[in-house]
Amino acid sequence: MRTALRDARRIILKVGSALVTRGGNSPALDTLRDWARQIAQLRQDGREVILVSSGAIATGMGRIGWSARPREIHLLQAAAAVGQMDLIRAYETVFGEHGLMTAQILLTHDDLAGRKRYLNARSTLNALLELGIVPIVNENDTIVTDEIRLGDNDTLGALVANLADADLLIILTDQQGLYTADPRKDPAATLIPEGSAEDPAFERMSGSAGTAIGTGGMITKVRAARRAAKSGTHTLIASGHEPDALLRLMAGETLGTLLTASRTPLAARKRWLADHLQTVGNLTLDEGAVHALRNGKSLLPIGVLAVEGRFERGAAIDCRDSAGQTIARGLINYTAGECRRIIRHPSADIASILGYMEAPELIHRDNMVLIA
Repeated sequence: MRTALRDARRIILKVGSALVTRGGNSPALDTLRDWARQIAQLRQDGREVILVSSGAIATGMGRIGWSARPREIHLLQAAAAVGQMDLIRAYETVFGEHGLMTAQILLTHDDLAGRKRYLNARSTLNALLELGIVPIVNENDTIVTDEIRLGDNDTLGALVANLADADLLIILTDQQGLYTADPRKDPAATLIPEGSAEDPAFERMSGSAGTAIGTGGMITKVRAARRAAKSGTHTLIASGHEPDALLRLMAGETLGTLLTASRTPLAARKRWLADHLQTVGNLTLDEGAVHALRNGKSLLPIGVLAVEGRFERGAAIDCRDSAGQTIARGLINYTAGECRRIIRHPSADIASILGYMEAPELIHRDNMVLIA
């Protein structure tokens, strides 16, 4: 299974606060510089990398002079606001040394729970990757409250894996990987090299303690791996202190713990679309569009004959043939009113009709599943 990782094209790299910030004082530029070098090499090899970085709160704690992580949400928000400036400046510096641009993306649970904002975030990530820019993702700690906090960046890494249809989630930590027991307490504990991300035994082995700087611990990484597996993404948990860890992992070397998914990212996404979405509108397609969809193409406005229902961008829509049979289901890129204005027109006319173009297709093939 390790050799198959060499084929992974889209990778989410999650790095923890303790690695990013020298234990909570400031961004560890030497460490960040080393990751940037390895990511630049992976990009030259044809891979896309999205970096999910902890460290804003920890960096802010260091600048403010706090030695222990506060519990009050407003103090955490204040620390994040202070620390985010230093953290992003550091990433911009180290990636710039390799001629790479970076972009900051701050997310909350609401951004990933609502379909419209989910599609917005997904479109932005894809656009950045197409432009050759390295996205740096963090939870928007400056504005979140207890009710909408993702909770930890291991979970955020798994959610971004779903958002981006990633092949692999790499979680770098201060441990070698997942052990049969806590190695700090049990000298007989052994490293688990590989297993299924959905094996419930791993959560029992992983404990629950975090550090004074971070909020996670191994249990959040195991739970993140399970969540990522539902999106078809494999997870590697490995030590961030290993020299050239990213390059060695992607070459198939046995480092850390590999927790595998049972399906591919696209297959998992299609299953979610088929099983969990309740549609709120219908599109009637001409024969050409029906044929195109059945051959794996996206739905373009020129192939739509009629629009039924009232819906917003990101809503789940049924696609029907002229006889009324549902042939596909997907997430729409335009509102019902916009759809009615652009159907029977080529995609090149969308901008002139609406004044802007969100996407050339009404429903992208990656956001669609065939029903019949």
